[in-house]
Amino acid sequence: MAIGERIHFFRILRGMTQKYLGQAVGFPEKSADVRLAQYETGTRTPKNDLTSSLASVLDVSPQALAVPDIDSYIGLMHTLFTLEDRYGLQISEADDEVYLKVDARKGKDAVELHKMLCAWRQVAAMLKAGEITQEEYDCWRYHYPEFDTSGQWHKVVPSQGLSDMIVASLKKD
Repeated sequence: MAIGERIHFFRILRGMTQKYLGQAVGFPEKSADVRLAQYETGTRTPKNDLTSSLASVLDVSPQALAVPDIDSYIGLMHTLFTLEDRYGLQISEADDEVYLKVDARKGKDAVELHKMLCAWRQVAAMLKAGEITQEEYDCWRYHYPEFDTSGQWHKVVPSQGLSDMIVASLKKD
């Protein structure tokens, strides 16, 4: 998914107009919506400082806006192939289901990816068990790794701290 599509996705998720978001990042009122439309359609690509400003206003990590090219199935497949090469991602089958797994024996990069996926699995399990809300789960995903408590990337150590920060973040909206 291109950065413009991610900007559009989060803008709609936050209930913002193009004009509002454009003005919030500093575009003049007369051209704010036009400028933002150019970024959303891919006519223009935001530089790093604008990406950071957009992420801040949209209340997401800048990395949540800059994702690999997965706009097509072919692009998605090449992204997966790259993950295979770099991180030891493997494709397997069990019970007539295809799944992806990480072979942590493939080296340091594979170990790091495995740790991150385990952290994701833990938070997803909390959602499934009803321990956190969908909004809290989305907050964790869209701010990753800020709220990760796996011990590798975290800024918040205890689970209660994660919960408190997520609730506070949601109350700001």
